[in-house]
Amino acid sequence: MKYSEKPLVGIIMGSSSDSRIMQEAAQILDEYKIKHEDQIVSAHRTPARLEEYAKHAEKLGLKIIIAGAGGAAHLPGMIASHTTIPVIGVPILVYNDKHSKKIDASKFSAFGGLDSLLSITEMPSGSPVVSVGVNKAGNAGIYAIKILANEFTDLKKKLKQHKLDQYNSVMKESDKLKTEGLTKFAKNKFK
Repeated sequence: MKYSEKPLVGIIMGSSSDSRIMQEAAQILDEYKIKHEDQIVSAHRTPARLEEYAKHAEKLGLKIIIAGAGGAAHLPGMIASHTTIPVIGVPILVYNDKHSKKIDASKFSAFGGLDSLLSITEMPSGSPVVSVGVNKAGNAGIYAIKILANEFTDLKKKLKQHKLDQYNSVMKESDKLKTEGLTKFAKNKFK
C-alpha cells in the first residue's frame, strides 16, 4: 500500500467555517502527495454521525485523524473516544460571524482560542488527544507525516529535506540581516 493511493489521513472539522483553518493541513498533505479524506462531523450537532465516522475511519484503514474544532472543541476528544486511531486536535479560534468575508476582530471568541486548546488537551486519563497550537492545522499536517514516516521511508527523507530547507532559509535571512543591518532589513522585510 502506498500513501498516495488510498487515504491514510482523515481531516474532520466541526463546521464549514473551520475549513479556513483546516485547509492548511490538507495543503501540507497534498504537498507530500498523501491522500486524505475530508469531512464535516459535528460532535454537538451530529453525534450519531461522529460514531459512524469513527467506524468508517477504521474500516477505511486511516492511520491518523486530524480533527479541528473551536469553542468547547469536543470533536477531537469524542472521535478519540470512539476509535484507536491516533487523533491530532487542532484548536480553532472561533469567529462569530461565519457569513462575512471581512474579518472583524470584535467578533472573535472572548477566550482567544484558549477554550478550544484546553478542551482538546485536558482529556481524561486514558483517552489522549495530541494537540497543536491554536489555528496551527499546518503543524497537524506535518505531525501526521512524521507518524506516517515511521512506515514510509521516503517520507522520512522528504521530512529531512524540509528541515534542511528551513535551516538554509534561516541562514540566508541571517546573512542578509548582517549585511543590511537591522533597520534596513526590517523595513524591507515588512513593507
